[in-house]
Amino acid sequence: MRKVLAAAALTASVAITGLAAAPAAQAATTTQTAASTATSMGNWGKYYSSNHKAYTYGKTWKQNGKVYTKWYGKEYGSKHGYVWFKYYSGGSWHKFYREWNGSYSETWSKHAIKKLYTYTCWGGKHTYCGSSHRIY
Repeated sequence: MRKVLAAAALTASVAITGLAAAPAAQAATTTQTAASTATSMGNWGKYYSSNHKAYTYGKTWKQNGKVYTKWYGKEYGSKHGYVWFKYYSGGSWHKFYREWNGSYSETWSKHAIKKLYTYTCWGGKHTYCGSSHRIY
């Protein structure tokens, strides 16, 4: 709601000062430039382990044919948290995980990803796993 109000206020101030010259042309140029460099898929998470002792969240975007994921993990306790990523690329599914203790963040990327899912576990690679979520 705040974004809508801010955009309306900005539009009104531009129109009042007379700076609204060819806004359609400006918007078309901006959209084309942004589409060629990076496409944001958005933020995701907090995705919890089944016992709520670990969670992950992050952001996924596509740039120059490559899908990027920046993720953050937080876990509570004496054991480790695990984030799993499952993606479809090259006609088959692939899966990998990252382990962390306390707080952690990482960015990874791969070309030609068609679908991407994630879920969080705590205490072991396959222990207390939460539900799977599609992030791309």
